[in-house]
Amino acid sequence: MADNPTKGLADVVAASTALSDIDGKAGRLSYRGYDIHDLAGRTSFEEIAYLLQRGALPNRAQLDAYTAELAEGRSLGPLAEACLGAIAERQEPMEALRSLVSLTGADDPDKNSNAPEANLRKAARLTAQQPILVARYHAARTGATLPEIDPEAGIAEAFLHQITGRRPSQREIEIFDTCLVLHADHTMNASTFAARVCAATLSDMHSAIVAALGTLKGPLHGGANEQVMRTLEAMDPRGVARAVREKLARGEKIMGFGHRVYKTEDPRATHLRRMSQELAEASGDDTYFRMSREMEEVVFAEKGLYPNVDFYAATVYHYLGIPTDLFTPVFSISRMAGWTAHVIEQHADNRLIRPDSEYVGERDKKWLPIDER
Repeated sequence: MADNPTKGLADVVAASTALSDIDGKAGRLSYRGYDIHDLAGRTSFEEIAYLLQRGALPNRAQLDAYTAELAEGRSLGPLAEACLGAIAERQEPMEALRSLVSLTGADDPDKNSNAPEANLRKAARLTAQQPILVARYHAARTGATLPEIDPEAGIAEAFLHQITGRRPSQREIEIFDTCLVLHADHTMNASTFAARVCAATLSDMHSAIVAALGTLKGPLHGGANEQVMRTLEAMDPRGVARAVREKLARGEKIMGFGHRVYKTEDPRATHLRRMSQELAEASGDDTYFRMSREMEEVVFAEKGLYPNVDFYAATVYHYLGIPTDLFTPVFSISRMAGWTAHVIEQHADNRLIRPDSEYVGERDKKWLPIDER
């Protein structure tokens, strides 16, 4: 046992992985050796999901076969279909996804197998189903009728069409696709670690993903992008700097800034800032982007903190027409690629994850009969 155990397992290496890597000092993120700056805007989310789940970037024939597999895997199964309306009526978005993913597992043809080929098939189905679950949940709670998915549409295009009810522009599709790429994996974050702990017991992939979703639901992991947007909406555009300084003076945290790993700018934020500005200018109302830039400047001046991935993701999603309370569910659409890949990796070279702990309670206490206590 360590003499000084690390609170929150900070800096403790919990697993070996070939999926993604972070250089926090240099501000670099890579997927299977590919720098995120080389991938963002150049590869589709489907290519990245294939890369993470199957080990290499696909060639054209492999990508065509994989996208066909995704299209075939969109069906939710009868149990999820039967319960979706009641779940949408009674549960908030992340609660609902936790329930619905569990229900899709009941009807998955590979539910009883952790074999490599079965895991690959389940990973593809979960990746295909997650955007459908988010869109179907939103439609059920609002009473909207979802447009049919174009069989040729990728995940980014199909989701934007269903969630907004209008056909997105080509540039909107490209931007959202890049968002999915940027969020696909991020080493041993809390939800990924939860998925791997579950998978390490040799539980099934759906159980591991439910563990990940339950972890993402917590406000210290998921939800920051939603809180960023709500902060912007509640703020007077003419008094951003003053409001931020007052919050900091009261010791309040400004959501979307700082990171446990990055000591410089989060490389994903670099892309998201640029896309937020582009969408803001195209919308004809760049108020929220200008407010975000002012917040960024004040927080850096006062605290030396850089924006993380959540900060500009908020305004990007807003300008794309995604409802604010679906920002974290949208994150789960992209992270499904990484979560499932980590489950595959854990099952392939497994050992039960069982960390030690330091006992800090009382010792040598003596038992007394109940009438003498």
